[in-house]
Amino acid sequence: MTDFIYEKDADGIVTITLDMQGQSANTMNDRYVPGMNDAIAKLRAEDGLTGVIFASAKKTFFAGGDLGLILAIEKSDAETMRYIEGNKFPFRDLEKLPVPVVAAINGAALGGGYELCLACNHRIVVDDPKAIVGLPEVTLGLLPGAGGVVRLTALLGLEKALPYLTEGKPAKPQVALAAGMVDEVVATRDDLIPAAKAWIKANPDQHAQPWDQKGFRYPGGDALSPKVRQIAVASPAILYQKTRGLMPAPAKILDIAVNSMRMGFDAALRNESRGICALVTTPECKAAITTFFFGMQAIKGGKVRPEGPHWKATKAAVLGAGMMGSGIAWAHANAALPTVLKDMEMDKAEKGKSYTATLADKAIKRGRMTDDKKTALLSQITPATDDTAFEGADIIIEAVFEDIALKEKVIPESFKMLAPDGIYGSNTSTLPISILAKACPDPTRFIGLHFFSPVDKMKVVEIILGEQTSEETLRKAYDYVQQIGYMPIVVNDSRGFFTSRVFGTFMDEGLALMIDGMSPVAIERAAWLAGMPVGPLAVHDEVSMVLTQKVRKTHKDLDARLGTDAGFGAHNTASATVSDAMIEQGRGGRHYGGGFYDYTADGSKSLWSGLAQFAKGNAEIPMQDAIDRLLYRQAIETLRCLNEGVLRTEVEANLGGIFAIGFPAHTGGAIQFIRGIGVDTFAARAAELADKYGERFTLAPSAYDILRTSTAKAA
Repeated sequence: MTDFIYEKDADGIVTITLDMQGQSANTMNDRYVPGMNDAIAKLRAEDGLTGVIFASAKKTFFAGGDLGLILAIEKSDAETMRYIEGNKFPFRDLEKLPVPVVAAINGAALGGGYELCLACNHRIVVDDPKAIVGLPEVTLGLLPGAGGVVRLTALLGLEKALPYLTEGKPAKPQVALAAGMVDEVVATRDDLIPAAKAWIKANPDQHAQPWDQKGFRYPGGDALSPKVRQIAVASPAILYQKTRGLMPAPAKILDIAVNSMRMGFDAALRNESRGICALVTTPECKAAITTFFFGMQAIKGGKVRPEGPHWKATKAAVLGAGMMGSGIAWAHANAALPTVLKDMEMDKAEKGKSYTATLADKAIKRGRMTDDKKTALLSQITPATDDTAFEGADIIIEAVFEDIALKEKVIPESFKMLAPDGIYGSNTSTLPISILAKACPDPTRFIGLHFFSPVDKMKVVEIILGEQTSEETLRKAYDYVQQIGYMPIVVNDSRGFFTSRVFGTFMDEGLALMIDGMSPVAIERAAWLAGMPVGPLAVHDEVSMVLTQKVRKTHKDLDARLGTDAGFGAHNTASATVSDAMIEQGRGGRHYGGGFYDYTADGSKSLWSGLAQFAKGNAEIPMQDAIDRLLYRQAIETLRCLNEGVLRTEVEANLGGIFAIGFPAHTGGAIQFIRGIGVDTFAARAAELADKYGERFTLAPSAYDILRTSTAKAA
């Protein structure tokens, strides 16, 4: 068996079919370069060669670089440079063949796979939405280092190439054709090779790339054209607004793309190699590959899923047509899962269904949905006021108000309608599942399913195991979450679970900074510089302090009822102090007319002038301290969750933190953030913060042992 299947037809056209053995996809593994070099040497020695076609025996065309090898690189030295250059040299050799070369793209061609296509003279793709092309390296903290930056800039021009290079968005066949990323689209995979051979026969002399031809000019203008110079000057500031200076890859890509237009082609390729060498060892690159590639692969590939047959829900019910219930019903409809949306009044149930109609109308306006799709979506949701409407449901999700007495009433009544092998989920955000399960006739089939608001944008679900939840129920819940297209994060039962506990520390630390005397503007700026999506004061307004207060009181009542002191949010003293005072002054949050911000009719907002009353100190808090306080509080609480067994794996800790609560993506998640800094360095800095600002930053030295003894507690 061979990785490169070499076949020559009677017309002198050689088809090289990539089929990396022992892999589900073609990658630039350790056999790739020798294999490509051998294939090109054979092509050079071929008598009567008239053309070359690159095809794939896999479902995808070519997946690009071997990220395991890249992750293992520790130094940007001469050896790393040789490795990078070795991967891209075959593409330059390919461009110098005296015959036309065609890429027959049967599936996804991303990263190094699309860079191979760029080195070909003609690119043909099958008209299949899965046959995407693009250069996503920037999303992994890298740049397209096998000629992608230089060639795409030369192919499309700087203005058109930059979005694909600095954002890493892939393009489907018709979009790629319109953009100039591919040259031809065929209807079926069987049409690819015939179309490639036809083009070669019709264009026997088109073997020189545009950039190798005398008089080549960049589309849209050369380096000195006014428009290109304007783009080069304005783009760094635009990038900084998007990345906040926290992600080095986009800026490096921009620099290489612009400068590639000012030097010879081969010099530009070498400059590109230097650029990727500088990125491969950065913490941001290591974090992105670890979390967004291998971590996502672990989740999607089922490495953290309980073993057993896959399960699929065919009928669902959502109880409560408020914001969360309506959002969950939309998610079900979008996944073609028929759902009964139940509320106490039909008007409320109908209003809940109209939420899906509103989202559909917005999508139609943007050209992302058709009227027929909207009709199909709405047909999946049935408003109801009676439990019998969802009799025999495979899954019931209780999404009523966060009140334990109400939930304890709803759960046993509605459970009767569940199919014999169905599962029951509660959308509670903080109430212990094991306690709610006591109201369930069969606690083994009861589980927490914590969605996040707004459900249509927050594509993650926290699955919470109760003390009696069965493995079968967990497996079904896991499959259900993936069935509707969301990311499952599994945690064990605890007050506030994982996400609410950690997010509460971020919100609290923002108020602690204000009490210490930092200006509200500087606090929000610190969160922005740290990489958080929204500042803590703005978050308090969106969540509403009224809700925060109710949650705190609910847990006090729960402690009294159970005769325990769970200490939920014990360190969140700033939140209790400030939010109670704000509510007393009629400033409960945005929904209540104003909170930390004043809101105007045109949608603008400004910080409330009365916030100075909360400053008890006059400390000159360095901006770096403020940034560290906001991030370290969350990372420490995440580590506590891991140590306590609330979190089961680092992968789920990292991805859950990023997608559910907005922990800065460039860090790779809270645990990866600690690893990126270095466990001992992080512990030392946490101790400094504890000495300076309080015991909430304190962790016993043994708490870090779980990270010291395991390099990847992933799956």
